[in-house]
Order: sequence, then structure tokens, then C-alpha cells
Amino acid sequence: MPMHDWSKVAAGLFHHFHQDWSIEIARTLNRGVLPSGLAALVEQRAGLKEPDVLAIKGYETLKPSAASDLEENNGGVATIESPVTSIVRRSTNEVYADRANQIVIRHHLGTIVAIIEIVSPGNKDRTGAVRDFVEKTVDFIRAGIHVLIVDLFPPTARDPASLHKLIWDEIEDAPFELPQGRQRLLVSYQAGAEKVAYIEPLGVGEEFPDMPLFLTSRLHIKVPLESTYQTTWSSLPEQLRAAVTH
Repeated sequence: MPMHDWSKVAAGLFHHFHQDWSIEIARTLNRGVLPSGLAALVEQRAGLKEPDVLAIKGYETLKPSAASDLEENNGGVATIESPVTSIVRRSTNEVYADRANQIVIRHHLGTIVAIIEIVSPGNKDRTGAVRDFVEKTVDFIRAGIHVLIVDLFPPTARDPASLHKLIWDEIEDAPFELPQGRQRLLVSYQAGAEKVAYIEPLGVGEEFPDMPLFLTSRLHIKVPLESTYQTTWSSLPEQLRAAVTH
């Protein structure tokens, strides 16, 4: 199913879709996609930067023994083969939103392993909101937490070259431009000694590729964005679907 232009509707209407899609992704990951011992939980994103940072510090990075066990006995459909996306960036350098949900992957319901963020209009409507989103994402990556960002909105004056450009500038300053006609962006960040961004630009009307989500520095799963989007879309009110497609 082609991606729709969600910039056509008010933030509150996208919020309804955002919540449903987050839950559908978490349910799908918990139905045998994630290795044993990992769970996808829909949690409300903190309204300010500080609580998220405290949450990161409250949990240890996944221990090497636990990571090794996941890689050797993952029990799901995870793989250590390198993902393939349109654009890959590597670096060894150091480096309405208040109500939105994020999908958190936890090991034994404790240690945060990875996070899926579906960008909401509120993440881009103010300079401070953009700054908080970027800083929290960088904090996650630096803490060894892998991140997948799904941004269904075009760049604004506050992120003219995309949220990814602002995030990656905190890790390694490098040029980046969105291709003409493909102004939406999917980015998977692999944390670790080497930080890697797997980037997939997307245009309205295109189908979603399955995106990698890293669980350890080597092991990743493919997040079924297209199938979960279709399922969520089919349950939306007819009036909301019409507002997005016309």
C-alpha cells in the first residue's frame, strides 16, 4: 500500500493513526519476530529531555554475555547479515510529541535494547521540539541503544535537510540531501563503537521497505512497516482515510 500524505490532516488526527500503528508494530514484533527474552512495549514518550536521559541511566547496557546469547540462540527471525538500504553512513566518532508513544525493546522487561520512534508533527513544530528530539536520539545512540526513526513528514524550516542530518551532525559532520521527490525518511541507527545509519528516503505513494532494527551490535531484525501500515490503515475511520487520500 502506498504511503499517504499525512501532512494533509491535523496533528490530532495523525496522533490517532500514530497510536494504532505503534501498537500494531509492537504486536507484530512480539509474535515471533523478536528473539526469546526480548519484548516490544508501547510506552509514552517523556515530554522533556531529562526524564528519558534518566531512564537510560537507570538501565545497564546489554551485557556482552546476554548479547552473545541473543546472537547464538535468537529463536526469532533475527540475522547478523548486514542490512541493505539506499544510503549507509558510518562513523567511529563519539557522539503534540508529549503524548506520542514510542516502541521500546526491552531485555527481560528491563534493559533497553532498542527504540522505534514514529515522528509526530509535534516533534517538528517548534525549534525546541526539534532540539529535544535530536538530543534524545543522540543520547540513546551514545548509550548503546539502537534507534529506528520513521518520519512521514517533509522537512520544515527547523529541519531543512531532515532530522537525520541534525542527528548525524552530532556524531559526524557530513553532507546529506534528500533526493528530489522523496522527502520522507526511514533511518535505522546501529549503536556501538562504530555507529552506522541505514537510510531509506521515501516518497508519498511508495510502499514501505522493511527496515532493520538492531538488537546487538551485530544482530538485527526486519521491522515489517508495510504490512503493519496496511493493517492499521484498514481499521481507520473512513472519513480519516478520505482526508489523507484527497
